[in-house]
Amino acid sequence: MLRQHSFSNCSIIEENLFYLCRMKIQEINKLADIYLKLSKGMIDHDKYTYYAITHHSTAIEGSTLTEKQSVNLLEYGKPAALKPMQDHFMVLDYFKALKYTLQLANEKKPLSSSLIQSIAAQVKTNTGEAVNTALGTYHTDKGDFRTGTDRAGNRTFPDYKKVPALVKQLCEQANEEIKKVKTFEEKCNLAFKVHFDFVSIHPFGDGNGRTSRLLMNYIQARFNLPLSIVFKQDRIKYVEALESARNKEDISIFYRFMYDQYRKFLKSEIEQLEDAKIGIIMSKMDKSKKASREEIMSKLKKK
Repeated sequence: MLRQHSFSNCSIIEENLFYLCRMKIQEINKLADIYLKLSKGMIDHDKYTYYAITHHSTAIEGSTLTEKQSVNLLEYGKPAALKPMQDHFMVLDYFKALKYTLQLANEKKPLSSSLIQSIAAQVKTNTGEAVNTALGTYHTDKGDFRTGTDRAGNRTFPDYKKVPALVKQLCEQANEEIKKVKTFEEKCNLAFKVHFDFVSIHPFGDGNGRTSRLLMNYIQARFNLPLSIVFKQDRIKYVEALESARNKEDISIFYRFMYDQYRKFLKSEIEQLEDAKIGIIMSKMDKSKKASREEIMSKLKKK
């Protein structure tokens, strides 16, 4: 059981860090509101956000396609020269899995083992394989749970015999929490916790990281929150946050990392949205009445 912070066992320094983290969460909440307001009615914005999420999530897992190459593949069906076909399929599969996951969230489908397995199957549609073990064969492209030991570095994940029960427990707990959470912080924490708990179970032979990030986005979509991303350039910090949280039995370590990623992504998206809005407004303005960026942004924020 991972530890949650409370003031009763915190030092003064820890209390100050707690308040700083709370202030950051409040800032992110405001950024989320600004993002939702600016993105409303922006044609194709969601699609390009999904492209970005797809690129970063697959790059973390080894795809060599650049972001531009990923967009060209998804938007125009244009393959990247001299890049492995496996990487192209990884990107195509993930984008399809992301859209499928968001559809499930929009339909408010409750989490279940079979639902998660269907997401994992989408993740590995074209890159999956049959894995032979002493207990038989399982298929990663069908969302089968692993039937063997799974390791990553020095980390050994739960015994395969425990996987079905652990995934079922995760789903039941998440479904109950979805009914209870109210605040922005509670909703974010639930999304990040499902991400953390799932990837710590590692129920599949491959695709666990990608599926865990999709489940995080599923929770966020259930609450109409902006989606989170883990930036490819922060992969090492991501792995370190996961390991540190496990070793210290303190999930707040992972929360802090994910809130930083959320803040970084929202700020980047807001900047792009502001530029797009300003461009649209200025293109419609009388040349003799051109306004500065600051004046236009001031008017946008008042709307």
